[in-house]
Amino acid sequence: MLGCMASGFGMLGLASLLLPQAAFAASAIRVSHFKPRAKRVIFLFMNGGPSHVDTFDPKPALKKNEGQQPTGELFKKSKGTGFMPSPLNFARCGQSGIDVSETLPHIGRIIDDCCIIRSLHTDVPNHEPALLQMHTGNVQPIRPSMGSWMLYGLGSENDNLPGYVVLRPTPQIVVGPALWSNSFLPAEFQATSVITADMKVDKLVANIRNSKLSEGEQREQLDLLGKLNRLHLAQRDGDSALEGEIKAMETAFHMQREAMETFDISREPESIRAAYGDSPFARSCLLARRLVESGVRFVTVYYVNKGNQPWDTHTNHDEGHKKLCADADRPTAALIADLKARGLLDDTLVIWGGEFGRTPYAENQKDQKSGRDHHHTAFSMLLAGGGVRGGMTYGASDELGMNAVENPVHVHDLHATILHLLGLDHEKLTYRYAGRDFRLTDVSGRVVKEIVG
Repeated sequence: MLGCMASGFGMLGLASLLLPQAAFAASAIRVSHFKPRAKRVIFLFMNGGPSHVDTFDPKPALKKNEGQQPTGELFKKSKGTGFMPSPLNFARCGQSGIDVSETLPHIGRIIDDCCIIRSLHTDVPNHEPALLQMHTGNVQPIRPSMGSWMLYGLGSENDNLPGYVVLRPTPQIVVGPALWSNSFLPAEFQATSVITADMKVDKLVANIRNSKLSEGEQREQLDLLGKLNRLHLAQRDGDSALEGEIKAMETAFHMQREAMETFDISREPESIRAAYGDSPFARSCLLARRLVESGVRFVTVYYVNKGNQPWDTHTNHDEGHKKLCADADRPTAALIADLKARGLLDDTLVIWGGEFGRTPYAENQKDQKSGRDHHHTAFSMLLAGGGVRGGMTYGASDELGMNAVENPVHVHDLHATILHLLGLDHEKLTYRYAGRDFRLTDVSGRVVKEIVG
């Protein structure tokens, strides 16, 4: 009996091969726990950690305390030399009057569509564990990514494309594949990673077309593989890895119909491409919009500028930060405005931020201009669309930007809120593995309902 049941369960992995196309598409969409506000997510990830005190959290008190040393063990362990005020001016933008740095003028113009959380905090001020916690909820590379959890909970809207896509300009992203891993979730929830250094469509999705066989001939081959895999699965009690490979083959087959068009940003009007700009990040933002418009559930865009520089400004922070903002500002605002113009912003959640912030005090390097070190006890993040209340700030750091003191939001709280906006209860979205039920928020997390519109 158990053998028959296991074989039967394994057969579910062959549904895409053995059932009609329409039936498979319907089965791929799962039921949310309650009515969702968002259907899809674009995570614009500023890896390295933008400075909160130079973007969305002005701290005039830093000027009065310039050069004074903070107290506490965290500062003692750092290379800090005293408080360093931001050289930037802040302006009250939009009807909401939210303070935005002069280095982000385009975001300032669309700030009424955005919510700024000023009280985020995470557990560790080192890149690797902080990156992992922001992406997976855990500081070690042992858990599924947020995108995998989302795809597991909601399923795919378009079986001609992957449900979870990662756009990265270089293979040299810190930590790498563990940030978008499915971990112990079934293999079908793994992200499809795309290197965007060359935006020619045949480079982005290489070898997607078969130059020798027609679609009908490929279908015959895939059906034959399906029969062989059915025999194979029957002897392996529902091997999830094998089921994932079967699903991947089917997705690759269907991608021939749609991927070559969706990934081709040259199909966009010149006016749209000009609005985003012509940088690696700008082109990835435009591609992200095309992907979610075509039904991709979760897209992560990793930021690296033309010089392969992340937001990790340990030296010469003031100049480096200005250049990074100039490169990221326009495409971010263009994406939000473009989604809004197309009627997609209401159910598309856009997230902009990094794994932590930068210290309000200086990090001096010998013979180099001052930088800012990693800072995890208070930082800011921007959210727009997807049911988030626009034109508001939430939470606050202290007058020097050192610690989150008003309505602090932990990374687990952020994840719980994102899932809530997608119609998923973070306490009920679980997967049993190794004898216990796991979830994205582990055993913590609260929904920040104050920012939900």
